[in-house]
Amino acid sequence: MLIVEGMPLLYLELAVGQRMRQGSIGAWKIISPYLCGVGVASVVVSFFLSMYYNVINAWAFWYLFHSFQDPLPWATCPLNSNRTGYEEECEKTSSTQYFWYRETLNISPSLEVSGSVQWEQALCLMLAWLVVYLCILRGTESTGKVVYVTASLPYCVLIIYLIRGLTLHGAVNGLVYMFTPKLEQLSNPKTWISAATQIFFSLGLGFGSLIAFASYNEPSNNCERHAIIVSLINSATSIFASIVTFSIYGFKATFNYESCINKVILLLMNAFDLEEGSLTADNLNDMKEYLMATYPQEYAQLSPQLKNCSLEAELDTAVQGTGLAFIVYSEAIKNMEVPQLYSVLYFIMLLMLGIGSMLGNTAAILTPLTDSKVIAARFPKEVISGVVCFINCVIGLTFTIEAGNYWFDIFNDYAATLSLLLIVLVETIAVCYIYGIRRFEKDLHTMIGRKPNWYWKIMWAFASPLLIISLFIFYITDYILTGTLQYQAWDATQGQLVTKDYPGYALAVIGLLVAASTMCIPLGALLTFIRKRLKRESVSTLA
Repeated sequence: MLIVEGMPLLYLELAVGQRMRQGSIGAWKIISPYLCGVGVASVVVSFFLSMYYNVINAWAFWYLFHSFQDPLPWATCPLNSNRTGYEEECEKTSSTQYFWYRETLNISPSLEVSGSVQWEQALCLMLAWLVVYLCILRGTESTGKVVYVTASLPYCVLIIYLIRGLTLHGAVNGLVYMFTPKLEQLSNPKTWISAATQIFFSLGLGFGSLIAFASYNEPSNNCERHAIIVSLINSATSIFASIVTFSIYGFKATFNYESCINKVILLLMNAFDLEEGSLTADNLNDMKEYLMATYPQEYAQLSPQLKNCSLEAELDTAVQGTGLAFIVYSEAIKNMEVPQLYSVLYFIMLLMLGIGSMLGNTAAILTPLTDSKVIAARFPKEVISGVVCFINCVIGLTFTIEAGNYWFDIFNDYAATLSLLLIVLVETIAVCYIYGIRRFEKDLHTMIGRKPNWYWKIMWAFASPLLIISLFIFYITDYILTGTLQYQAWDATQGQLVTKDYPGYALAVIGLLVAASTMCIPLGALLTFIRKRLKRESVSTLA
């Protein structure tokens, strides 16, 4: 996916931005006036992403502020109102899940129950947007300086976590699980769609931010070399971060597995009055069979309380997205020595990554606005940046209500994936078949002193578009086969997630999210055609 899609498309967007010296809207308008909608679609997607993505930074601030407590607030379940036991919801799940779903989100039982704004989260969101605004206040000059910190600090934290993670008990189990291939997943279209989405998000393809940043490059900048270096560093970083993640994930899975085994052993020893040391993890299965044969009635009564402990099952409970960032990691951190230290380091790293991503998202929105002579002549950059941040922050308050996490998932799942596929597909077709591959070759020769080799031209003209079309078909087919779209809702009575169907108005919002960006491309071409037609008619009338 990196060779066929990631690297070639990264080079293409960097070259387009550097050559056209404009943001996403202006750059594609120069290539063809009928392509102005491509840039608008990129801005719309970046706007949607900014609306919800900064909520992650708000949650990171929330966890960071709570990381200085001893013990950590998600380390144990809180006492009930009578102080006679633990909260019932927490006892049915885990302390980390309770802190996430109840203390952080205070999540409602379904999307239909909107609830009120959680002001603690709202204040954290305002703080997150204030930080972003201060970082972009002076334009690309201040943004570039901030990126040095947001890009380098996470590597330092990851190295610390790598050293700690590899020394944790059970880390090897996680690494073995990571590097064991599952060939059956290669035939699953969702695997390839997820891989493509990962490439788009990690490299920033289709958002317009690459074109925006590249427009500030020197005209002679070697964008080909930068595309190769950035792609390789990005992939190496992903593997590096995966090793850290799976070592910690292995520790968590092993800890849960051994805790489960110890609970089963204690339960059996107390129920059957066994001698201490007679029942161990090694002979547990043999002793189960012996007890079941010797005391069938007693064992049958006890059987519902005996959990089936499995290390493979613990490793298979894959969690991604916010669940991985705020539940799995916090559960592993609470079992480490000096958990406050590792918690502070982790959530500072998460903030640096989140703020770095937000700088790119906001640049993709602000650059086309500041390129506009009408807007730039009337308002200074500070005002434009402030208005964009303020609008995003106000809309982002939607994600701080009790049902906000469900809306967050809707935006996360549907606001960008399909739109990015279409945007990048149109970009490659536009450069190769509208602007012309030979003309683009000459532009690259002018900028970097040499023409692109056969690899780049084959990827741009054939391989990348065909792969994107295939993924597009996979995505539509999967949507049709899935039927009614569903989401995961938190059931406090069971202490677990349950599957529910999206209500009609949620499906309407999903449709609007996809249409708002994708329809910009044909509408932009149609408006350009109508404008030219009217101009031609007015000229002929005057003549």
